[in-house]
Amino acid sequence: MADTLAGAAHDAADTAPEFPMPRASGCPFDPPPGLKELQEQGPLTKVRLWDGSEPWLVTRYAEQRALLGDARVSADTDRPGYPTKASAEAGEGKLSFIMMDDPEHARLRRMVTAPFAVKKVEALRPTVQRIVDGLIDDMLAGPRPVDLVEAFALPIPSLVICELLGVPYDDHAMFQENTKTMVRTTATPEERGVATREIAGYLAGQLAERLTGPKDDLLSGIAGRVVAGELTHGQATEMALLLLIAGHETTANMIALGTAALLEHPDQLALLRDTDDPKLVASAVEELLRYLHITHLGRRRAVTEDIEIAGRVIKAGEGVIMVNEIGNRDPRVFEDPDRLDLTRDARRHVAFGFGVHQCLGQPLARMELQVVYGTLYRRIPTLRPACDLADVRFKHDAFIYGIHELPVAW
Repeated sequence: MADTLAGAAHDAADTAPEFPMPRASGCPFDPPPGLKELQEQGPLTKVRLWDGSEPWLVTRYAEQRALLGDARVSADTDRPGYPTKASAEAGEGKLSFIMMDDPEHARLRRMVTAPFAVKKVEALRPTVQRIVDGLIDDMLAGPRPVDLVEAFALPIPSLVICELLGVPYDDHAMFQENTKTMVRTTATPEERGVATREIAGYLAGQLAERLTGPKDDLLSGIAGRVVAGELTHGQATEMALLLLIAGHETTANMIALGTAALLEHPDQLALLRDTDDPKLVASAVEELLRYLHITHLGRRRAVTEDIEIAGRVIKAGEGVIMVNEIGNRDPRVFEDPDRLDLTRDARRHVAFGFGVHQCLGQPLARMELQVVYGTLYRRIPTLRPACDLADVRFKHDAFIYGIHELPVAW
């Protein structure tokens, strides 16, 4: 009997589909069709990763939220069974508190929560509006076509996070280039290590300056925790690195990806172009966050105790991957989920995750996207792609999905 069970388990392993899965040709805004097929079959299935490990893939919305909110599901990359994305992840340590569990996760996260509170973020809206308007002025005055990524999508969140942290924007080229290496799936461990150490060394120097000469910025607040003995200098550097990367890379990709999707859906683009209603703009942001998803390799966790869910038992020491991009396309939650509808109430989406590890910077990201989507298409109503969609290079080779370049004209 044991031999039979072992043989059945081996056969199941042989048939586990590989993850990640390729998107369909010509459908860069939709999840891979293989994910849709797995979702239709059930909420959980085993998949095979690059290293031969076989975590559970969670494809339905309800089960994703349940597991992301379960304390028995760990974000600690050192836990047995944690599903790594690539060999390049090895050897560089944890990216601050997002790869930790409570209580240490909560202790560190609380140190930087205040600057991302809704009221604090709203106070930044006029600054972000000036940045967006200034960049649009530059685009209108310059040559065309222009790469929207380089001229618009990247500078906006970079300028904002630099202002928050107190990092000179003149240094943005260095951290943007190194960040590209850190999030590229094809980068070697050595390449990622060099890039990480360069940015970390830079931020460590910035923090050292704040220890003796604090300013009115987020880095000074982090440095103050070092002075108080609540953080080591290494922990403070890791925290600053997390905020710098998360503060510009994710939003920049969402700006470019959202614009490309809207250009492919002119009826939806017209809704934004022809309105000054902040409620419609806010609704559009939520729908674009649901419809598109830059965290395309899933939120990864390790299970610390047996969990019974959806008629299955996920055992302690097994890994789970919540593919939120297909969770946000779950027809049990969102009617006609593959249709982009900016008037839809999409606020229940899981683009920012769920539970204690839900994205800290989501109020800032929402506000930046509201300003961008509410301004760009009204200021440049004839905005159009300057190449065929088939010629646009999408970031299939990165941990964060997006677009490398997006040529536009008007």
